[in-house]
Formats: sequence, structure tokens, C-alpha cells
Amino acid sequence: MPTGTRPSSRTKSVAIISKPAKPELTQILPQLFAWFHDHGYQIVIDRETAAYRSGPEVVDRREMATRALDFVVVLGGDGTLLSTSRVVAKAGIPVLGVNLGSLGFLTEVPLPELYEALDEVDQKRATVESRSLVHCELLRAEKSIMSYSALNDVIVNKSALARLNTYDLFIDKIFVTTYKADGLIVSTPTGSTAYSMAAGGPILTPSVDAFVITPVSPHSLTHRPLVVRDSSEIEIVVKTGDEEAYLSVDGQVGMPVRDDDKVVCRKAEYKVQLLRIRKAFFEVLRTKLKWGQR
Repeated sequence: MPTGTRPSSRTKSVAIISKPAKPELTQILPQLFAWFHDHGYQIVIDRETAAYRSGPEVVDRREMATRALDFVVVLGGDGTLLSTSRVVAKAGIPVLGVNLGSLGFLTEVPLPELYEALDEVDQKRATVESRSLVHCELLRAEKSIMSYSALNDVIVNKSALARLNTYDLFIDKIFVTTYKADGLIVSTPTGSTAYSMAAGGPILTPSVDAFVITPVSPHSLTHRPLVVRDSSEIEIVVKTGDEEAYLSVDGQVGMPVRDDDKVVCRKAEYKVQLLRIRKAFFEVLRTKLKWGQR
């Protein structure tokens, strides 16, 4: 397991990152700070957390990866965990997701089980689960103008009022097909339960070494989701004519895409380290998707 910049001494350090506009943090944070102090941790918090409780050092989220952290606690939903993961993944810092939202595929720990989970992590009994990221690069006239890594997915969509776009798909430089569709999704196994699943894509277990390419509302009924090895290079050439499309990374960052732009996706060189307590992947699916319930 990557250790990143975590300390080798017994000084322990943790970061707390919170979702904005969560008033319940006013009640959660005092007890959480006290638990970490009682267990010998130095605490740093992001600005969103500091809005609800002052005390620990405030560090910008983008700077968290430069700190010698044992792990990060995310208080929020999957969106907050996604943005945190993109910041700390390269440093190999594990992330514990605490669900203050509704669905929470990634933030598996419910609030009532927070301190039980922290005991597991502190006593080194938690499992660290490595999750692949997809790295995308936007090329315009063969020049790179943007690059990001995503834990869930990379999506090229039409703008709100645009007609169907055309997407030429290449795998390892080999032409595959041309899609006429609202959009095209390149998903990791983690992201296979997100937008790709809603668009009809398959669910992959997190350990599968693959990406899913899923068209959104394709014009042809013969176009189906495609699973490829994650060692593949995926290239999407976007044909928009006079209109614009939009490139979205984890649904959080992105930019407009023009005619003949290329989106190139490949497996990132590093992974996200998620702290998991007890729940197996299929248990999470049964719970979140309500499988087998009447």
C-alpha cells in the first residue's frame, strides 16, 4: 500500500474535510475533535469545516496532500469524497468516508457508527481498498489544454440545447465506431454505479481491471456499453459542428469542448486508498439499491 507522506514517528495526524451547508456539523465536530485529541492526533481542517467549528489549524483542501497525514475523514456525501480523493490520491493518504448525505456508495460509514469506525482505523484493523482512477486529457489542435484524474467517470455531453453530437471512438489507436448520442461516459469500476449505471451500463466490482464506455441516449439501438481493459488508451474525437459540448470530470470540474477536440483517457499512475470497515461490495449494493427488498 502506498504510504505517501505519512509520518514514520508515533505522532499521528488527521485531516477533516466537510461538505458545505451541513448545519449538523455544529453538533458533530466538538465530539469528533475531542476523540482525536484523546487519541493523540493532531488535527487539520478545511475551510468548510472551520465555518462550523474553530480550533484546529485550517488548511486549504488543495494543500492537504502536502501534510504528513495518517488519513482523512470526509464528512458529507460521495461528491465530497470524490473531490477529496482527487486531491490526496497521489500522496497515498487513505480516506474514510462518513455519510451525511442520502445514497452514499463511497461514504460507507453512517454517522451512528463513526466512532466504532475510528477505533477500527486507529487500531489498524480497517481494510485499505485501492480504487483505480481514469486520467483524461483534452487535446485541441494536438495541444493539451486540460488534464484531470477521475475516481468515477469522464463524460462528454452535449450542451443543454444542442442537437445530438457525434463521437468517434478509438481504442489503442484502432477505430471502433461512431456514436450519435447525447453523450459518452468513460467510467472506472467505482464509477460504474454512478451515471454509467443510470445510462444502462454494467456494474463492475472495484477490483476489475477495466473501464466501461457507455453512450448516453444513443441514436442507434445497436450501440451498447463496452467494457475494455484499463491498460487501453481510449480516444474520443468530438464532432460538434458549430455547437459546443462539455467535458465533465466526476461531475465537478470540466470545460467546453469544440469541434474536432480529442479526449484521451488512460489509467492513472496512482490509486485512491479508501478505508473500509466491514461492508463487502455486494452488501453495499444490496443496501443502496435495495436489492431483494419488497
